[in-house]
Amino acid sequence: MNASGLRPGPRASNAGGAEGPSFTEMWHDLRPIGRNPATGGYRRYAWTPADTDCRAWFKSQATTRGLTYEVDRNGNQWAWLGDPQAGGAIVTGSHLDSVPDGGPFDGPLGVVSAFAALDELRRRGAEFTKPFAITNFGDEEGARFGLACVGSRLTSGALTREAAHKLTDADGVTLPQAMENAGYDPDAIGVDRERLDRIGAFIELHVEQGRALDLSGDAIGIASSIWPHGRWRFDFAGEANHAGTTRLVDRRDPMLTYAETVLAARREAQLAGAVATFGKVSVEPNGVNAIPSMVRGWLDSRAADQDALDRTVTAVEKAAHEYADAHGIDVSLTRESFTPIVEFDHALRDELARILGMSASASRGLKVPVLGTGAGHDAGILAQSIPTAMLFVRNPTGVSHSPAESAAEDDCLEGVRALADVLEGLACT
Repeated sequence: MNASGLRPGPRASNAGGAEGPSFTEMWHDLRPIGRNPATGGYRRYAWTPADTDCRAWFKSQATTRGLTYEVDRNGNQWAWLGDPQAGGAIVTGSHLDSVPDGGPFDGPLGVVSAFAALDELRRRGAEFTKPFAITNFGDEEGARFGLACVGSRLTSGALTREAAHKLTDADGVTLPQAMENAGYDPDAIGVDRERLDRIGAFIELHVEQGRALDLSGDAIGIASSIWPHGRWRFDFAGEANHAGTTRLVDRRDPMLTYAETVLAARREAQLAGAVATFGKVSVEPNGVNAIPSMVRGWLDSRAADQDALDRTVTAVEKAAHEYADAHGIDVSLTRESFTPIVEFDHALRDELARILGMSASASRGLKVPVLGTGAGHDAGILAQSIPTAMLFVRNPTGVSHSPAESAAEDDCLEGVRALADVLEGLACT
């Protein structure tokens, strides 16, 4: 397997239920959706045609397997086996949207693996004693409206309807307008406590966004926690002027302050043992021969603990003001999102380790280390409301949010088997 996808493989048998495509076939069918031929990356943004095509793919996989399909008030997709109203459901899945020019595995691997794991359990003849569901959470990456995990945040109440209605994309389209254009009701969105109360546990499988498993030589890992993280917008306001006629000493150029703040973020993150990235910038008027009047830069920062994160962001803000004062620039800071540290449910995490330690995977010598991550996930948002856990699949380069993101086919299939083992231990006993 490489970043461009998988070759078609044989159809998996599906004893005990309707026949579904194999992991390889599902991957092959999903691969072209939203892919930019010029970059090889994916542009599957919320409430766009690519998103619609991904949703149609999910519905097809659900109905092919005889699952009950539904879309909740927040646009999240669900495929149910058994009675959802019975309570204590075991749910798995992830997301299908992407960052700009993202890789193929971040999110889709968890959804494809969920359907493949169900097929594996049916081949084993496993009998479900609890309701089971596969889900695709909407707008996890936040690429269009700037806020990550919108679908799970709305469901859990971490994002209110009022706040969601204020979200706007780069073209000025609001979230309600985008939802209406896609055929959904934006006035129905909001906390869905009744749905969450049906769920006993949520397990998300995800490609690792780092090299911990590659360095340890393990194919599969269990998540311990998600680092606290957030996004901050820095606005640097200066004075537009002519690039060819304005003396350097007469300039109020916000680009200089922005550039110095970017360097300060790298320095302060290194001192605090954190990470900090200015990955998005907008410039006004954005002319080659014009000194900018405004530069906006978005900082993403994460750390293993809250104190390190606070030190980093505070130090970056201080540096920005110092540089701004030196250049006659006005600077303001807005926190656009924040997620505190997430400790996954310890009992559930330990149960996953116990199940995998006794599974056929263990007999093949599979070791499953427990590791933390700096990447945010729907499982982290839902952890405040229901027991959640995560499985990671090895990423041999550690590259993610890039077309170069990759995972070996053998490791992906090992992930499917591990997920099936976990689901069997939780939902079939």
